[in-house]
Amino acid sequence: MNEPAFHIRPIELRDNPAMARIIRQVMPEFGADGPGFAINDAEVDTMAQAYAIPGAAYFVVERDGEVLGGGGVAALIGGDADVCELRKMYFLPALRGLGAGKALINQCLDAARTLGYRRCYLETLTGMDAAQSLYRAMGFAQICAPMGGTGHFSCDRFFLRDL
Repeated sequence: MNEPAFHIRPIELRDNPAMARIIRQVMPEFGADGPGFAINDAEVDTMAQAYAIPGAAYFVVERDGEVLGGGGVAALIGGDADVCELRKMYFLPALRGLGAGKALINQCLDAARTLGYRRCYLETLTGMDAAQSLYRAMGFAQICAPMGGTGHFSCDRFFLRDL
């Protein structure tokens, strides 16, 4: 059996610069670099610390020892206690198309269940078509309006799934 082309592990402090760079590189690729997008969140530079809290988990995806992407879950700000949000899931082009998105979402959903959540919410935007196809394939259903109070007012696509 072949080894996977990537490895998923919990984020560490040493990963902060790589994840900040990835987020700042990928979001503008999809026109998501203005006000109301996650690129402006304070946690971008300190992802390991931001997710080292109760009810949260963040994972990085490595290929050949290099961090090329990541994603995590945490409580939905301003939402019901049983709802988490899939957050900050971004991959560099070198990681796309390898099955890492599906694997990372599964890892995040498993973590969410372990943390006691019953539903998972996410926000994205028009133009991130491959991501939306993946979310649908992973059991997320598009909903009409945002949930909670993430502050990402420029996102225009919202998804939810039961855990």
